[in-house]
Amino acid sequence: MSTTACSIPRTTDQLSWMDKINGPFHKQALYIYTAIVLAHWSEHLAQAIQIYVLGWPIPESRGVLGLWFPWVIKSEALHYGYALVMLIAFWVLRKGFVGQSRTWWMIAFWIQFWHHIEHALLQGQAIVQHNLFGSPVPVSILQLVIPRVELHLFYNTVVFVPMVIAMFYHMFPLPGEAAHQGCSCAWQPRSARA
Repeated sequence: MSTTACSIPRTTDQLSWMDKINGPFHKQALYIYTAIVLAHWSEHLAQAIQIYVLGWPIPESRGVLGLWFPWVIKSEALHYGYALVMLIAFWVLRKGFVGQSRTWWMIAFWIQFWHHIEHALLQGQAIVQHNLFGSPVPVSILQLVIPRVELHLFYNTVVFVPMVIAMFYHMFPLPGEAAHQGCSCAWQPRSARA
């Protein structure tokens, strides 16, 4: 009787990088990813506070990092790079999610996919030095109806909300889903889930 690779327990050394990041290192990867997302989101919140609470003019409202590094807020490449990294991380980390958590994670992924398209349009205009719709600055599709500051705060919020719901269901899996998790992210011990 032959055994398959699936029936033989493998050590961490025998796992692929993708299996490691969605298995034994999933919790650490999610911590790092969440910290990056929160830092980025807090920059958008700081910019909104500078505009709407402190009354700063939009060109002077650059978040926290933008106060020391003004080029950061104006760099389409940096914004596109962040959108792309976020999209890739959503895709790479998806295999660690099952059931309800995976559904919400993929909702966040598809919203981020559109957000990435909007940033790709902005980056493309910056590269070719020709703006859409005769705009004096690079402009995205939804930016035609929603100002840029508000639009990107909105995008980061609507990506973050299903991401948080996904993580909630991931940390507190439904009874039928708990046994299918391949990581240690759930807040109760594996023996209690089995």
